[in-house]
Amino acid sequence: MQRLCPPLKWRPSCSDRIAMHAAAPREAVVESLDHEGRGVTHVDGKTIFIEGALPGERVEFTSYKVKPNYEVADVTRVISASAQRVEPRCPHFGVCGGCSMQHLESGAQVAAKQRVLENALWHIGRARPDVLYPPIVGPAWGYRYRARLSVRMVPSKGGVLIGFHERRSSYVAPMESCAILPPHLSAMVPRLRALISGMSAPDRLPQIEIAVGEGITVMVFRHLVPLSAADTARLVAFGEAESIQVWVQPSGPDSARRLFPKDAPGLAYTLPEFGVSMAFRPTDFTQVNMGINRVLMRRTMQLLDPKPGERIADLFCGLGNFSLPIARLGAYVVGVEGSDALVRRAGQNAVENGLGERCEFHAANLFEATEDSLAALGPLDKLLIDPPREGAIAVVKALGVCSPKRIVYVSCNPATLARDTAVLTNEKGYRLMGAGIANMFPQTSHVESIALFERA
Repeated sequence: MQRLCPPLKWRPSCSDRIAMHAAAPREAVVESLDHEGRGVTHVDGKTIFIEGALPGERVEFTSYKVKPNYEVADVTRVISASAQRVEPRCPHFGVCGGCSMQHLESGAQVAAKQRVLENALWHIGRARPDVLYPPIVGPAWGYRYRARLSVRMVPSKGGVLIGFHERRSSYVAPMESCAILPPHLSAMVPRLRALISGMSAPDRLPQIEIAVGEGITVMVFRHLVPLSAADTARLVAFGEAESIQVWVQPSGPDSARRLFPKDAPGLAYTLPEFGVSMAFRPTDFTQVNMGINRVLMRRTMQLLDPKPGERIADLFCGLGNFSLPIARLGAYVVGVEGSDALVRRAGQNAVENGLGERCEFHAANLFEATEDSLAALGPLDKLLIDPPREGAIAVVKALGVCSPKRIVYVSCNPATLARDTAVLTNEKGYRLMGAGIANMFPQTSHVESIALFERA
């Protein structure tokens, strides 16, 4: 593994340079990492968050945000580098906001995320798990099977830009490749830019949605004005040359339709261990990292331990990612999801996998859950919760005296997991039996985690 030797120049984006604080650079030794992957230190009693700095390093930094109790800064020079610092693989790192931790060795990233989870559970939830589960890890590169690329026409920067947003900015970082995308998609970025540049209204195609399934790659082109016949022909030719499906989306997600080829199999991913295949549309929510999703599924089922005859609720069930494995193991599943479209998709997936008789799905706003609405689901032996970043505070507060004895909580935000843990352990009589992370998003600071709660 290639190490960087000091001094290292951190490369701020154009917008960063404009926003930087005018004060002279200062030096400090970095103490730790925060939940966003920033180095943390203290100078004259004030907390400083330093982007691009690692624990143990002595760095030179310049603040771009100064508040009475804290400052946020960028590294301008690494004076003494950490042994865990590595050379970022992507040439756009430091400008592109897609990744924030490429400068930290992959194993150290995992350890840092485990500490973020532990710190959140203790400092927010005042809870410590009885057991820390081994981290779930997988390939550190080329894992991202879902992505949304922004498109902007910027003549001053050479025309069409395609990529993720710059750090702390609405500007689009010009990308030539992306190391966290599958290699065939990374290599396609320059050809995508050439495609959009030749369209009749390149400034009216704001984004490209990418979805990869089993042997199928789909690109959904969002367009704000009708496509001309020539535009349509260019998209079809691109799809044929790249061996991908091309979809177009003139308005909301439900308006997306396949343009090329006219007849083709739909997207799906498999969970071989449980013998299920999940069909989905390219605009549906699915996990970005299919390899980690499979291992996370195994651990979830081990902790939940579904048994024939049990009745288990899967809240925020999506298109049935957890519901169908639960049903395959013999339990009856009651899935609840806020999106009508995903509820229909979950029901269809259950039928297509021969599990229709073991599943029922309902559309409901779980952010407004009450004790009555949960009781209406019927008696439950166990509960799986897999909420978005906002967490499931209404659900956990609504748990009544007849709530299930076992809860498995899959989280994409340690802070809201910790908040909900406080309610479960302090108000609802549950014990935090175990918790651990799944490195669903390598090279980023995002933390996916799983926790097991049991009530006596």
